[in-house]
Amino acid sequence: MAAFSAWFWNERFWLPHNVTWADLADPAPGVEYPKAGHLFTAFPLALAIFCVRILFERFIASPCARSLRIQPTVGRRAQPNAVLEKVFASITKNPDSRRLDGLSKQLDWEVRKVQRWFRQRRNQDKPSMHTKFCESMWRFTFYLCIFTYGFRFLWQSPWMWDTRLCWYGYPYQVMTPGLYHYYVTELAFYWSLMFSQFTDIKRKDFLIMFVHHLATVSLISFSYVNNMTRVGSLVMCVHDASDFLLEAGKLANYAKYQRLCDLIFVVFSVAFFITRLVIYPVWVLNSTMFESWDIVGPYPSWWLFNSLLLVLQLLHIIWFYLIARIAVKAMLRGKVSKDDRSDIESSSGEECDAPTESPGPCSPSPKGQNGTRANCVAAKDGAQKHNGW
Repeated sequence: MAAFSAWFWNERFWLPHNVTWADLADPAPGVEYPKAGHLFTAFPLALAIFCVRILFERFIASPCARSLRIQPTVGRRAQPNAVLEKVFASITKNPDSRRLDGLSKQLDWEVRKVQRWFRQRRNQDKPSMHTKFCESMWRFTFYLCIFTYGFRFLWQSPWMWDTRLCWYGYPYQVMTPGLYHYYVTELAFYWSLMFSQFTDIKRKDFLIMFVHHLATVSLISFSYVNNMTRVGSLVMCVHDASDFLLEAGKLANYAKYQRLCDLIFVVFSVAFFITRLVIYPVWVLNSTMFESWDIVGPYPSWWLFNSLLLVLQLLHIIWFYLIARIAVKAMLRGKVSKDDRSDIESSSGEECDAPTESPGPCSPSPKGQNGTRANCVAAKDGAQKHNGW
């Protein structure tokens, strides 16, 4: 373990030239530098955030959902059938056409009826709109609060107005209480998301989101240990700027406020473009790549940090392309296709492969049309996540 620790904390990797851990271990009285041990505070705080979330969803989000007539109900339940239940539980939840034909002959049912049973049985285990509303309301509240706190803190921080101050005197930069609280709260929230993902609504991108949360935690921790917290705070604030808009759009979607949902989608798209494709590369990447090169100079962890930030910029471009494609499709065709990440399948009595389209980006399916409600806000979620680090 000692050999591994010495290899992992190699000063030639983590720190600029002629700087050692000993130089940072004994600062002047009243001065505090970031230390890896500080990050352990995030674990009890993550547990506290998770408990606050439970209380928030039960006593605040749930009453709000009911006031909007979003009840904690599920769709039509599948009728009891031992044969189909055994197939569903032990073989497959979405049988192919060959198995459907076999089950149809065995039960003397029409194939469409067997399809309908499996569709209803899948929906039976999935969360209601009420659950999704409560989850999104919690995320909206946290994202809005943390963005407000971070923006107010950075507004009073000199490095927001002159990013070269992120590097003057590096790595001997004092960790202020405000910056520490901002960092640890963000880190704790993403730890809580990574753990609560196993109890939240299950989506098809579960593994991708888990890897994302893990990468986010790693980047925040990396920048803290390396005392790149000033530029790290800029990165977090830039990404928080559009996250709460995404959740606000989902809330409007779940409450069936189509015009509000469409408006928020436009605002979210503009905010995403400005923050991720303009401010982030021009303001943040310019500082981390060029200003830091002139002031501090490159070293191994500098290369790693900037490589990760460049990968993040590439993801921003891909995500915005997906968002723009949704918007263009909605404007040109007047309708969008069903989101692949949709949480609830159609519970109608028609075939599961019926068309699923809607007249607007966030509008419900027209009356009489088969298929699910087009959940484009969730598609934006899949395109935009993540959201940050």
